[in-house]
Amino acid sequence: MHTQISRRSFLQLTSGAALLPASALEALAQGANGPLKIATIGAGNIGGGLGRLWVKAGHSVFFSSLNPDELKPMVAELGPLARAGTTAQAIPNGDIILLSVPYRAIPGLGKEFAEALKGKIIIDTCNATPARDGEELVAMSKQKTIGVLTASFFPGARMVRGFNSIGAKILQDNAGRAGDKLPIPIASDDKAAADVVARLVRDAGFEPVMAGALTKSGEFSMGNPGYGVHANAAALKKILGVAE
Repeated sequence: MHTQISRRSFLQLTSGAALLPASALEALAQGANGPLKIATIGAGNIGGGLGRLWVKAGHSVFFSSLNPDELKPMVAELGPLARAGTTAQAIPNGDIILLSVPYRAIPGLGKEFAEALKGKIIIDTCNATPARDGEELVAMSKQKTIGVLTASFFPGARMVRGFNSIGAKILQDNAGRAGDKLPIPIASDDKAAADVVARLVRDAGFEPVMAGALTKSGEFSMGNPGYGVHANAAALKKILGVAE
């Protein structure tokens, strides 16, 4: 069993931890080949699936879920680059955080962990649906733009919207496919962070498409033209109005 640590102990543990500085992020984005430290908040179909791909690409991944003992078989299969535990245990072990939870969980995660996530890259994969997450959050996500709304719950984090527009089964089936890679749109107000995420998109076997600022994330959110499967990066860029 993994031991839950108290919030006070967690903050004491992480308050002095070194965050990956902008210069290091920029160096990684510009072609450094060293492994990255990734943590997931959520390890379901998206979080677990992408984490598997990144471990196979040589990155370390700390998976977290509400029931971390259920992740033990996956971690054992993936080997020494994979670990699992609670969210509080995962965050200090990742410079890049993959956020993959039901959208209704995000406000609470922000209240509990925003301080610990300051300075870290967060990849927001989450979609808001009325039946699961409530009409209020869905309305807010449309009014503010969903990537901007997620960022508001984690002030000081380096928010990147990505991996939200393609279902887990399609991602799994098309990772590393021959020919044109499956395109993954990315939006962020932080270019260095977006460039690091673009590297992770490539390492997982896909093609990144830089959509622009977080306000552009609405164009590839559920119900909008950039959401769903597109043949290749050129087709997606045309839909999003991104220059070749």
